[in-house]
Amino acid sequence: MRAIPFTVDGTAGAARATTLSLAKGEVRTPVFMPVGTQGAVRSVAPELLARTGSQIVLANTYHLAQRPGERLVQKHGGLHSFMGVDLPILTDSGGFQVFSLDKEVTEEGVTFAYEVDGKRTFLSPERSMEIQEALGADIAMVFDECVAYGVDRSYIEASVDRTARWEARCRDAHTRTDQSLFGIVQGGFHRDLRARSAGQITDLGFDGYAVGGLSVGEGHAKMVKVLDWTTPLLPEDHPRYLMGVGRPIDLVEAVARGIDMFDCVIQTRHARSGVAWTWAGRIRLSDKRYRSDMYPIDTRCECPVCNKHTRAYLNHLLRVGEVLSATLISVHNIAWFQQFMAQMRASILEGRFEAFREEVRSVYPPDAPQHQGKKRSKGGGSRRT
Repeated sequence: MRAIPFTVDGTAGAARATTLSLAKGEVRTPVFMPVGTQGAVRSVAPELLARTGSQIVLANTYHLAQRPGERLVQKHGGLHSFMGVDLPILTDSGGFQVFSLDKEVTEEGVTFAYEVDGKRTFLSPERSMEIQEALGADIAMVFDECVAYGVDRSYIEASVDRTARWEARCRDAHTRTDQSLFGIVQGGFHRDLRARSAGQITDLGFDGYAVGGLSVGEGHAKMVKVLDWTTPLLPEDHPRYLMGVGRPIDLVEAVARGIDMFDCVIQTRHARSGVAWTWAGRIRLSDKRYRSDMYPIDTRCECPVCNKHTRAYLNHLLRVGEVLSATLISVHNIAWFQQFMAQMRASILEGRFEAFREEVRSVYPPDAPQHQGKKRSKGGGSRRT
């Protein structure tokens, strides 16, 4: 593997502020990666994305291989040129997307029907590496098997060992020296299987390590318990990535346990139904109370939307069905999360992380019900799909 230049800039207990040096620029953690599944962050133009403070974005191997195909992306010179994004990019391997489909899993890989047109597709460790090398992201992820919450232990045990074999095949098939490769730890919700997987994957040796198989319906308490078991088993001199997690309470509690990197879609998904994230909690801008509200979405936010537009204007756009509302609220949500992560990093470096953590817990408590962005509620959200 090509080791990523990686430094730990400061710590507060297990929480840490680190720096990854990638070809397209430095990434300072804790970091949140907006998701551009299909080669675009939903409703956000690259020029606007650049104004959110984002440092790195995520795109998806599975979807891009289906449409438009990795070879067309390669003809553009890779994902950076294809997307028009001058930021580092990480590509997910496709393992998470496949797990929710009807499929046949064998030692060789996974056969499934593409959900858009029913096309029969085979994805293996070698095929995932082939696609990701053609896409040309800065960081590629190994192909693993993500299992659903509540699956029988015997299946998870077999899956852990199969995933280790798949990840070894990914390592052997990966040839790009200008692209880092991250391993993924699985093991469901069994402490011994998490330990087994962590040992197997770290023994293989990757540029970074991800904790997979979470945000599959287990809830906050079980998620942090798995992190308590798993994160201490991952090397301290490598980046650590928790896949598919994005609520403020989940971010701060994962950072408290030593995680550096995150991705999620709720920032743009919730925006499309008018939900905005703020330092005082989430608000639904389509509510009647905002029709004449002359304040910005968040008075503490420095994003271009809060600098220019009022809640009343955004409420108007939502009421008339103007698609611009999704763009503007998405830009705010992404920018707000980048400010949130930057302040969390500063709190680590300045020795006040626990105070920051308590502030987040007071505004976004761990036991709040989850919220899908479709109806009013006080909780968090779907973090991965």
